[in-house]
Amino acid sequence: MNLYFLIPVFNESANLDLLAENLKMTLPEESKFYLFVDDKSADDTIDKIHRLFNSKPYHIICKERNQGPGDSFNLGFEWILEHSDDEKDIVITLEADNTSDIDLLPTLVSISALNYDFVLASVYAQGGGFEKSSFIRKLISFSANFLLRFIFNIKIQTLSSFYRIYHISLIKKIKQNYNSIISEKGFVCMFEILLKAIRLNASIIEIPMVLKSLNRKDKSKMKILITMVQYINYVLKLGFRGLN
Repeated sequence: MNLYFLIPVFNESANLDLLAENLKMTLPEESKFYLFVDDKSADDTIDKIHRLFNSKPYHIICKERNQGPGDSFNLGFEWILEHSDDEKDIVITLEADNTSDIDLLPTLVSISALNYDFVLASVYAQGGGFEKSSFIRKLISFSANFLLRFIFNIKIQTLSSFYRIYHISLIKKIKQNYNSIISEKGFVCMFEILLKAIRLNASIIEIPMVLKSLNRKDKSKMKILITMVQYINYVLKLGFRGLN
């Protein structure tokens, strides 16, 4: 079994030293492959990845223009589908800014082995939360999750987190049923792929996590207003069809 780490990056130079240290220390006995998708960074992100990961199996997909995290995740999933040769492989997605709790990863991987297609690190599951975040950001995040859960009748608490584990079989199933794994370019992409997985009756479990915002060395790449508009447009495009 291989563990594919799929990590979108955009101007992440300041965060990469800690990320590399954390990733190399976790799950040392597992076969790990690091796939980075660069969204046209303007800093030395690419050079730094080469320097920090040159002793480990890794690959960088370099995009010619900035198209958002959804496009990066889709390219990464497609690349992994082309290169994976074991039905037991799993894909681990996470941010490059160190806000995801890497110490939780062994637990997530162990739980994924219990016949779960999809494991989510969840800030809204009981025991999860935010280490530090502005009141406005937390209010918007909570409100968006609440409204989407209500509109689509979803029981899952956290709908938009990056930090997840997917079995390769689920990614293949999404590709087969929807042609594209992810079509949305922006941050709504994580809700899109979750909704597709739910519609395909994937076995999904949430594990509580505290988001470590203090670990981020720069500003969040998510633009709140733009992301809100993307979610509204996505809901309107689906036509409030829920999970039917």
